[in-house]
Amino acid sequence: MIETWKEAAVENAAFFVGWGGLLIGIVFGALIARTNFCTMGSLSDIANFGDWRRFRSWLLAVAVAMLGVLLIERAGIGDFSFSLYVAPRLMWGGHILGGLIFGVGMVLSGGCVSKNLVRAGSGDLRSLIVLWLIGGTAYMTIGGVFAETRVAFINATSTDLAAAGFADQRISSILSGLTGMAAGTAQLLAVLVIAGGILIYAFKDADFRKSAPHLTAGFGIGLCVVAGWALTAFTFDEFADNPTLASLSYVRPAGDSIDYFMRFTADKTPSFAVVTTVGALLGAFLMALSQKKFHLATFSDPGDTLRNLSGAILMGLGGVTALGCTIGQAVTGFSTLALGSLITFLAIILGGIIAMKVMERMI
Repeated sequence: MIETWKEAAVENAAFFVGWGGLLIGIVFGALIARTNFCTMGSLSDIANFGDWRRFRSWLLAVAVAMLGVLLIERAGIGDFSFSLYVAPRLMWGGHILGGLIFGVGMVLSGGCVSKNLVRAGSGDLRSLIVLWLIGGTAYMTIGGVFAETRVAFINATSTDLAAAGFADQRISSILSGLTGMAAGTAQLLAVLVIAGGILIYAFKDADFRKSAPHLTAGFGIGLCVVAGWALTAFTFDEFADNPTLASLSYVRPAGDSIDYFMRFTADKTPSFAVVTTVGALLGAFLMALSQKKFHLATFSDPGDTLRNLSGAILMGLGGVTALGCTIGQAVTGFSTLALGSLITFLAIILGGIIAMKVMERMI
């Protein structure tokens, strides 16, 4: 049955990826807008109020996505060895430096890329400019003026795990290589320990268990990531010109979206990255209209402008260097058990905390 569905999806990949990805993006954007999910905000809540609920919500999304990836693989729907996150080359320097830079940038811009997408959809013109600059800087870091420096740094700070006998950089693969445990058993054990530990940590807090918005955000965003993985796994064709096995991420996709609309007549078929980005904007817009919260806003003063634009540049630079953002690495990437994603996750948190402490002292 699954093979039949997969064949049909591969044959009509553009249709399924286009409309399916748009729907996932709309749900994601609406969820962020409705629940006020914000990774930078979660760190601010901890620092200022001792409130860990939004942070627990972030972790809940990770656990849900991780369990979803396990089910997708066990059902034979997708082979995650094709995912960019699990490559045996561990670019630890890029994950650390990029994560730190991104963490600082999201604080300066008052939120990560997904939060700025939601704000833009709700009428915030500042976030629209921030997104444009994130996308432009991302492309400059991929193949533009920052590319050679990025590549040189990553080449100097990477480790080939394949040379050490590991199949890839997944925590389960490392566990399997170190212990001789079967790959499938190691994966199951790693997911049960990590996702199980996260769920215990999240739900042991009574305030979190009673908070519908935080629960909705955690489960909903995790399921959106799972849906993205399932959709691209069903439509994945390794013989296609640009085979894609991916899920939600928003740094490079911001640049991909700009590039798509600038060169629309060259290729009118949007990628998964483009439709999920547009979908998030649309979902936030529809939620803002339904709640009567849509209103135009702009920069308050030159200082506000400088902070936001500086943050946008850092997020574009850091997000590409680290191969993802608070959603793209901390949830989507880590759901595959990629060690690099975990490193980026921790580096983003550290960068955000450092930036908040510095800004507090400046104020």
